[in-house]
Amino acid sequence: MKNFNVPDFYKSPIISKVKEIRKINDPRKKDFSPTLLDFGPVRFYISRHFGFCYGVENAIEISYKALEENPDKQIYLLSQMIHNPDVNNDLLARGVKFLMDTAGNQIIPFDTLKPNEIVIIPAFGTTLKIESELNKIGIEVHKYNTTCPFVERVWKKSEKLGEESYSIIIHGKYNHEETRATFSRSEKAAPSIIVKDIQEAKVIGEYILGNISTTEFNSVFKGKYSDNFNPEIHLERVGVINQTTMLATETQEIADYFKQIMIKKYGADELVKHFSDTRDTLCYATNENQQATYGLLQSNADIAIVVGGYNSSNTSHIVELCEHKLPTFFISSATEIVSKNKINHFDYSNQKHLISNDYLPSKEVTDVILTSGASCPDSIVDEVLQKILSFFPEAKKIEDVLKNLKVN
Repeated sequence: MKNFNVPDFYKSPIISKVKEIRKINDPRKKDFSPTLLDFGPVRFYISRHFGFCYGVENAIEISYKALEENPDKQIYLLSQMIHNPDVNNDLLARGVKFLMDTAGNQIIPFDTLKPNEIVIIPAFGTTLKIESELNKIGIEVHKYNTTCPFVERVWKKSEKLGEESYSIIIHGKYNHEETRATFSRSEKAAPSIIVKDIQEAKVIGEYILGNISTTEFNSVFKGKYSDNFNPEIHLERVGVINQTTMLATETQEIADYFKQIMIKKYGADELVKHFSDTRDTLCYATNENQQATYGLLQSNADIAIVVGGYNSSNTSHIVELCEHKLPTFFISSATEIVSKNKINHFDYSNQKHLISNDYLPSKEVTDVILTSGASCPDSIVDEVLQKILSFFPEAKKIEDVLKNLKVN
């Protein structure tokens, strides 16, 4: 796999060492068990896979290359390059400006842009409409396009489904940049509709089986399907794609559900005429991070700390998985850890900030799961580890623990 030129300040001495040892030990990525860093009174279970993925490193390399190659030009990010505040804030500090927010609201009008200015397309991609508007201005949108290749793979899958006359069901979050970008392409290829979860998928299933009316269907999905979508016609032959950062198990559950619905309505012998059994379009990094999280949860840890941007979809799913088993604290950086007895964290489900006291249990040995999303720099995870470690003055030295990490 390609090695990217990522600024050194995003790297870390602790996490990088752990990752390098695991890479040597498990080059085929078959082992999803965590790495144990035993400092004595506190032990950290470090996820097998986390942090910058291929798409994020690609986006960072292109963005900093744009800055280096255009010192005298105004550079814009279409919206947040990735969902991590530290990365975006560093680019803003270097003079980059956002044209839009993550919801697609305009911050700087496009008609104020000049043809020789630079616009960086984020890792999530963008819609065909926005691409067209920028092209009309004369901006080279593909010169610094950081769209993740795995997102583009989903777009190609939608084109193939359209060519084969399937309608497209997208498993994703309606207002996420990636889903909007994917929808703009899928609706060009075929009638398309977005579902956010299995509950919404079941509404469609009930409609296919004739158990609910078109009025009831529209009350749930108004504004969530393409202009050329007619539920009375376009739910007879479907295929499922997804926003790449959704939970793999949920996407599979939705695909399996529609497969069974089509069998129930048309019979197993007619299934191929009504359902495209597409392979999961989840990206490899999201899948590895989720599998590694399941591996983490095999440990008997006391708490989990998940680090990442609060608007990061893939990070939120890691939080969701951890919350099912143990107390979980979703933080953006080490600054959220106020003391050994107090932590600021984010409740993703209810979209609000919380303060928890006595989050670290009073035990002879405290076990902490530590992981992050695909857009979080290792350096930030490093800082979190060291902040918690500072609360245990009798802990072993970092260099001694790393020195004793061995490759099996």
